[in-house]
Amino acid sequence: MAHETPLIATIVAGLGLAFIFGALANRFRIPPLAGYLLAGVLVGPHTPGFVADPRLAQELAEIGVILLMFGVGLHFSLRDLLSVKAIAVPGAVVQIAFATVLGLGLASLLGWTLGGGLVFGLALSVASTVVLLRALQERRLIDTERGRIAVGWLIVEDLAMVLTLVLLPALAGVLGGNGTAAPPDVFAAPANLGIWGVLGATLAKVGAFVIVMLVVGRRVIPWILHYVAHTGSRELFRLAVLALALGVAFGAAKLFGVSLALGAFFAGMIMSESPLSHQAAEESLPFRDAFSVLFFVSVGMLFDPTSIAGNAWPILATLAIIVFGKSIAAFLIVTAFRHPVGTALVISASLAQIGEFSFILAEIGVGLGLLPEEGRDLILAGAILSILLNPLVFAAVERAKPFIEKRKQKEAQSVAEPAKRPAAAAPEEAMATDGPPPRTALSEHTIMIGYGRVGSLVGQLLKQAGLPIVVVEDGDKALARLRNDGIEAVVGNAARAEVFAAANPEGAKRLILAIPNAFEAGQIILRAKSANPEIMVIARAHSDAEVEHLDGLGADSVIMGEREIALAIVSNVTASEKSLEPAPAG
Repeated sequence: MAHETPLIATIVAGLGLAFIFGALANRFRIPPLAGYLLAGVLVGPHTPGFVADPRLAQELAEIGVILLMFGVGLHFSLRDLLSVKAIAVPGAVVQIAFATVLGLGLASLLGWTLGGGLVFGLALSVASTVVLLRALQERRLIDTERGRIAVGWLIVEDLAMVLTLVLLPALAGVLGGNGTAAPPDVFAAPANLGIWGVLGATLAKVGAFVIVMLVVGRRVIPWILHYVAHTGSRELFRLAVLALALGVAFGAAKLFGVSLALGAFFAGMIMSESPLSHQAAEESLPFRDAFSVLFFVSVGMLFDPTSIAGNAWPILATLAIIVFGKSIAAFLIVTAFRHPVGTALVISASLAQIGEFSFILAEIGVGLGLLPEEGRDLILAGAILSILLNPLVFAAVERAKPFIEKRKQKEAQSVAEPAKRPAAAAPEEAMATDGPPPRTALSEHTIMIGYGRVGSLVGQLLKQAGLPIVVVEDGDKALARLRNDGIEAVVGNAARAEVFAAANPEGAKRLILAIPNAFEAGQIILRAKSANPEIMVIARAHSDAEVEHLDGLGADSVIMGEREIALAIVSNVTASEKSLEPAPAG
């Protein structure tokens, strides 16, 4: 019997077309997210043919946001979050204010009311969680100081938008709206409390949520994980991770008025204190990737391609505020706090886009009679175009960084007196700089990429054997372990040419790839063989396909963990069998 299946149809159409156009984009060296957005446009209501359910698509996208923030929380701790509060809080507040003023200026030129301009400016001020985190993860920046600042900045923006969504209905009448539209249920607060009462109630709810998570969640969540892990069921463990991530996020929104993303982040941060956090991250990764793709599809569904023709210059002005206005403000703020130029550029590029909170603000603004529908269309167009341009912004930042650094160095040298300049930077200071890392003086040495669970064991054993070794690593925690272990480190991502060159591949004897990413490892193999065709390359893999891939790129030895475990088990079995054989008669 035929029956309606809108959920299945939305998932199949969204993921299927996202795969096709994502693969085509990758084939032509375009970021795959461009293909995901195009897939959304094709299944949206503004193009002919099949139309997916936009409400279902948005809810599925919310799951992606939850799982993505949960995954980031797993790499964070409360100490990490507090370590960046000095820059994240004032930086986010000033940047939001600056972008809002720019939005107000454009709105006044378009003849909108003060309330419409305020909603428009606020919508342009807040970055997309999904886009920002994916950009940091692709560049392996989540575990670095830059990544922590960006995530802390994002959390402050999130809290600011929660307050905005609560206060906007209460202020609608004053700002020229109708004040009749109800706020979303997750942000509902008693209307008779007045503006300051609503603000106080919201802050009290957020504070209560944080206290509950730190006092109760800190004990309950790790206990649940340990209990389930001791059952020995991987299926139950995976289910527990998903239930905790989604349950805490949903409960935080319904009970405390906190956004789903913020609730998920705190759930992951609390879970990170458990020894099982690494396994929890691995179990949630496939779901996180799939649902984050649906986020981009849902954004594409909102876009009307015909809106570009009639609103060309307002769209360009909106895009300029998002890409240039916010980025310049963030850059000036971060450098004013005396952070390195590279950190300021990464933060600027990360914030040069808008997303999910902007859509929510636009819908509420239209519903309250504050924002004209033209404003919502501009926000949607700005979001689509800024998301598409974000990879190009990061590429431009990479190209501009050496020029800006040289200029800053010249300015510093012209001001500083030679007698007061330090002779050499301490290791901690060297790690904070953003120029090309200093080249190692080692020769006939081993270059190792990555210092995680595998790399740290290999590095310690090689050091004990007296073999010279340098490790290329970009994670702050791993770099701290390297300092404690007394092993030389090149700070940065080995996929970048200037970072890998600092490890002196021309004079190295061997290269050990201790990272689990076969695609990235393959790129490094090509770079190593190009610099030194005689270098011995040892890599790790998790499947026969990865072994074949790395072998084809020139690896001398590829070790698959599962195969080595199997060989060790068989070796132990055969050894025990031989020990049981009777000794020959004498």
